[in-house]
Amino acid sequence: MSPTVELKRTLIHAIPAAVERGAAALVEQQDAGGYWCAELTADTTLESDYILLQLWMHPPVNGVWNPPTLPLVHKAAQSILARQLPDGGFNIYQQGPTEVSATVKAYCALKLAGLSVDDPRLARARECILARGGLQAANSYVKINLSLFDLYPREHVPTIPPELILLGNILYQMSSWTRAIAVSLSLVHSHNPRRPVPSGFTLEELFVPGVSPAFRIDEEWFTWRNMFVRIDRMLKFWERHAPRTIRRRAIRKAERWMLDHCQDADGLGAIYPPMMYTIMALDVLGYGEDHPARQEAVRQFNRLLVDDGGRYLFFQPCFSPVWDTAIAMFALGDAGVAREAVARAANWLLEKEIRQKGDWSVKLPKTEPSGWAFEFTNAHYPDIDDTAMVLLGLSRARASDAAAQRATERRALRWILDMQSSDGGWAAFDKDNNWEFLSNVPFADHNAMLDPTCADITGRVLEALGAFGLTRHHPEVRRGVDYLVRTQQPDGSWYGRWGVAYIYGTCFALRGLRAVGESDREVHVLRAGEWLRAIQNADGGWGESCASYDNGAYTPAQSTPSQTAWAVLGLLAGGDTTSRSLHQGIEYLLESQRPDGSWNEALSTGTGFPKVFYLTYHLYRLYFPLLALAEFAKINNPSATEQ
Repeated sequence: MSPTVELKRTLIHAIPAAVERGAAALVEQQDAGGYWCAELTADTTLESDYILLQLWMHPPVNGVWNPPTLPLVHKAAQSILARQLPDGGFNIYQQGPTEVSATVKAYCALKLAGLSVDDPRLARARECILARGGLQAANSYVKINLSLFDLYPREHVPTIPPELILLGNILYQMSSWTRAIAVSLSLVHSHNPRRPVPSGFTLEELFVPGVSPAFRIDEEWFTWRNMFVRIDRMLKFWERHAPRTIRRRAIRKAERWMLDHCQDADGLGAIYPPMMYTIMALDVLGYGEDHPARQEAVRQFNRLLVDDGGRYLFFQPCFSPVWDTAIAMFALGDAGVAREAVARAANWLLEKEIRQKGDWSVKLPKTEPSGWAFEFTNAHYPDIDDTAMVLLGLSRARASDAAAQRATERRALRWILDMQSSDGGWAAFDKDNNWEFLSNVPFADHNAMLDPTCADITGRVLEALGAFGLTRHHPEVRRGVDYLVRTQQPDGSWYGRWGVAYIYGTCFALRGLRAVGESDREVHVLRAGEWLRAIQNADGGWGESCASYDNGAYTPAQSTPSQTAWAVLGLLAGGDTTSRSLHQGIEYLLESQRPDGSWNEALSTGTGFPKVFYLTYHLYRLYFPLLALAEFAKINNPSATEQ
């Protein structure tokens, strides 16, 4: 018997117990209500912004800053310091290098919290900032936030006028998250705030002498960037001289939009940045601390705070219950285990279907509402990725009301088909959100101005459509397949927008192609499999750094359970059931599983905004390895996981 055959037999024999342990660990984390919702963590920028928000909400008295939240401010500062790098800077993903914007935010927050400029920790951070271009090199959102306190020249930050909302549907050509940020922040800017800081507080020491704080101008005279910089100058003139009647009308409309979008939602957009700006906007609009709208905005924002009573605290950027529940349900259902837990999850998800029109309906007014959001409640923003994942979960589950489940599935399938963009792919929240020139506006350096189609979501949608019987012969499916073939990278991989990065994109592109009947003999499928095998680590696992986004190509990292699972799932979807690479990947997952059935994972493998903001999903390390092991077992022993 060959070593490969012997290894395969050993793996098949070991998998049932590993699946049982993994399933038990996952079920143990299910809420009594039927859902899963693990902590979602990021970098230090959220804690830094929190300290600045406290300065806004509780300004200094006679130059002395002693807010009622001071104990929380100190804990936030300790949380920031705990993640300082040896060189004094702060990164935006684990094991990543110092990043200037995150370091500027941390420096400001720590100084506000009471650290002296002579403190060695602050001194090292300052050296890092100056070595990377100073405060002038930070991104526009850092500068905007600091300008609210006169800590950065207001004339050199992007203008975000409330009149934007009067320009027809241009607001809906921005990504959903930028839309929510722009409206709330425009209200803040419309009142030109100059909030006080503690006596003597300044960030002048972070400016590199001789470097202008103004917008960077391209050398070539006509570029989109230069045009938008000129437009920004005109907007600043408008701010000073515009008719007050137009400004008042814009403020009223933006205020209504913001308040409307706070309804049926866990805060505006249900994500940290617009929720923070909502509090500021309500403040400048004159909503007192006892006003219900402001109290609710603060309450929703504070829900993101995680404080276990220990030394540190941290903020989540949002909640992830629908996403976690759908993937957990799919993994358990695919393994054919924990049927009661799966049924409870299905019942919970059916109740979370969104049945009202949101921002997406501006482009699709006749489409019947359906879909699911990422968070507990976010009715204005169901997203395509979550909806596809919920459909996949429901395809492996039986809810208590079978008729209601079938009706929900039909509505969601129709909605997701209508959300296909004209290029054949699917994006996250919108259809045809692709005005690329908008990426050149001065405040677009958060790298998320648009919501373009991407391979990972398109692959997941195709997998969901395939789970309900749609094949390559269906016109929308055929266009989706063509999109994936067209967007494959020269090396055989696919770019993953919402997970790190090329391993993620390749996995879900291959799974989508298989689900709708694409032959595993097609050259694009074969090339993808070869690429996955070529990048395997020596320990049998797979890993990829967030630096892939900066480098525009796969950048290796230490093996992680989630990325190894994605690679294994991609190989299986590509028709590889026998290679040594595949078997070594399974072996890695088996050997790295902990006695309690879970896996350890230290690195971020989730993506918020490429190059800017990354996420650690704390259940990725559990349900994706479980799914990979279960699928390998099912392919090699189909009767083992039949329901």
